[in-house]
Amino acid sequence: MGTAEFGYVERASRLRGAVVWSKRSRRHGPARILPDGCMDVIHSDGELYVAGPDTTAHLSWSAAGQRSVAVRFAPGQGPALLGVPAWELRDQRVPLRALWSETTARRLTERLDEAADPAAELESVLLRMAADREPDPLAPRLTARLRAGWTVAGIAAEVGLSERQLHRRGLALYGYGLKTLARILRLQDALGLARGGVAYAAAAASAGYADQAHLARDVKALAGVPMQALLQRAA
Repeated sequence: MGTAEFGYVERASRLRGAVVWSKRSRRHGPARILPDGCMDVIHSDGELYVAGPDTTAHLSWSAAGQRSVAVRFAPGQGPALLGVPAWELRDQRVPLRALWSETTARRLTERLDEAADPAAELESVLLRMAADREPDPLAPRLTARLRAGWTVAGIAAEVGLSERQLHRRGLALYGYGLKTLARILRLQDALGLARGGVAYAAAAASAGYADQAHLARDVKALAGVPMQALLQRAA
C-alpha cells in the first residue's frame, strides 16, 4: 500500500474480509467517524488501541500531519482475534494493553514505531495470530442476509436459532443486535450510493428505506448531522 502524503488510503487485507488503511490528517481538529459494524486495531502517535463497534458517529481528534495506520475487521470478524466479545468494546476506544498482556502490547507498539511500513507490519502480526483464532463462520452469513434485506425472524429460522439466541450471538459478534446492525449497514449502503452521485431519493430506495425522509432521519440519528452537511464535509 502506498501512503498518500496527506489523506486516506486503503487496500484489501490478507486477513479475510479485512481492510488495511492509512491516514495522515490534513488539519488539527475532529473527524466524524460513522458507525459501520466494524472493529479496528489502530496505531497512531506511538499508541496502539482498538476502536470498538459504534452505535452513533464518533468524533476522532487529531493534529495536522498525524499519521494513523490500522486493520479494520469486517463486521463480526474482530472478536475472535482480539479475544473479547464485541459488546464489551461497543462505543469505546480501548488501549490494546487492556485486552492483551502489557508486554505483548508494548513490544508490538515498539515494532510498529520502528517499522518502515507500520501498516504492513501490523497486518503481518495480526495475520500470524489469526492462524489459530478462527472467527465465527456464522458472521459473514448473518451480515450478507441483513444486507439482502432479510428479517431477523427469517434469519433465525434459516440458521436454526431462536431470536433470543440470535440476539445474544449478535451482541458477541457485532456489539449490538441484528436489527441495529441492519440499520447501520443500510445507512452505509445509502451513503455509498449518494457519494457516487446517485440522487438521495434513489439512494434511499435502493438501500431499502421507505422514502428519502426515512433516510434523512436515520442520517441525523446515526451521523449527528443532516445528509447534505455530512456529504459536503466528506468531500
